[in-house]
Amino acid sequence: MLTFLIMAGGKGERFFPLSTKERPKQLLKVFSDKSLIELTYERILPMVDSAKQIFVSTNELQVKALKEELKDIPEENIIIEPAFRDTASAIAYGSYIISKYYDNPTICVLASDHLISDGDNFRNTIKIATDCALNGNIVTLGIKPTYPEVGYGYIEVKETKINTPVEVLAFKEKPSYEIAQKYYESGNYLWNSGMFIFNYNVIKNAFSLYSPKHLEVLSKMNISKNEGIKTAKDISSIFEEFPKISIDYAIMEHAKNLYCIPSNFDWSDVGSYKAFDDLFSHDLDGNVIRNAKTMLIDSHNNIIICDGITQKINLIGICDKIIVSTKNNLLICNKDRMQEIKKLLM
Repeated sequence: MLTFLIMAGGKGERFFPLSTKERPKQLLKVFSDKSLIELTYERILPMVDSAKQIFVSTNELQVKALKEELKDIPEENIIIEPAFRDTASAIAYGSYIISKYYDNPTICVLASDHLISDGDNFRNTIKIATDCALNGNIVTLGIKPTYPEVGYGYIEVKETKINTPVEVLAFKEKPSYEIAQKYYESGNYLWNSGMFIFNYNVIKNAFSLYSPKHLEVLSKMNISKNEGIKTAKDISSIFEEFPKISIDYAIMEHAKNLYCIPSNFDWSDVGSYKAFDDLFSHDLDGNVIRNAKTMLIDSHNNIIICDGITQKINLIGICDKIIVSTKNNLLICNKDRMQEIKKLLM
């Protein structure tokens, strides 16, 4: 049985002040008239017989908003993490909950906040990955780079024939521009999409080999079914015992049965305000303007966004800036320092 685990516990710190803990990036509607998580849900719905096969992993702060966005998903399919213990714990716990409803399910782990425009191509790739996973493999999707990107991790493979499973040689951290250029030119590196497909028994065995502490913690939980906030409160102290480690470090860098599907569907992880430059049209001066009234004089290559306010933004001689105005905050930031935005929340 194919099931989906949508990871929706992110804080969206790099999209402050548009995003908050209560309304992180996946719940924003600035990229279309639908939220990113709603688009994710609609993208996978044709692949299941029922919404009961779709699970969402999140935190208590976001439950109410998620229920409003995804009305067809059963309440017991919303998995609440009592604490943030990184992606290995989220995937281990989410997979464990799904296994209470399905016998050795195939689980496809997806981010809730990626933007994918080519749904048919994406679904076809997932089907290929699922077939590969049924042979006892852990499968990830690697996106064929279209330019040297320093904001993504990379996957090294022997060849990059589209939609053809290939063994993973190595995972690489986010590189410098010089190294990203080498990766791009070599043709043997793919962007790490953070999407994974596996059978439950296969990932459980991987945890037993490479991160047994996760299974030790799960064995203490004694959960028969997911009861949302009640379940989260019941296991909160046990959940804190999970090692705080990413799935890449805990499992993927060690697994011997790891395959990658080189993919070419349009994809963005919408990881920073740079996505607005990539995804939206510009005026004649290179500015991206979203939901804002403006008067611009000699101002070029800015990203200007208004959310929930009506006052006009007037700029003279302003270039290469990110300007975001919300009801409670105003952000003005040099584009080349956008990765530092999350420091404002420390």
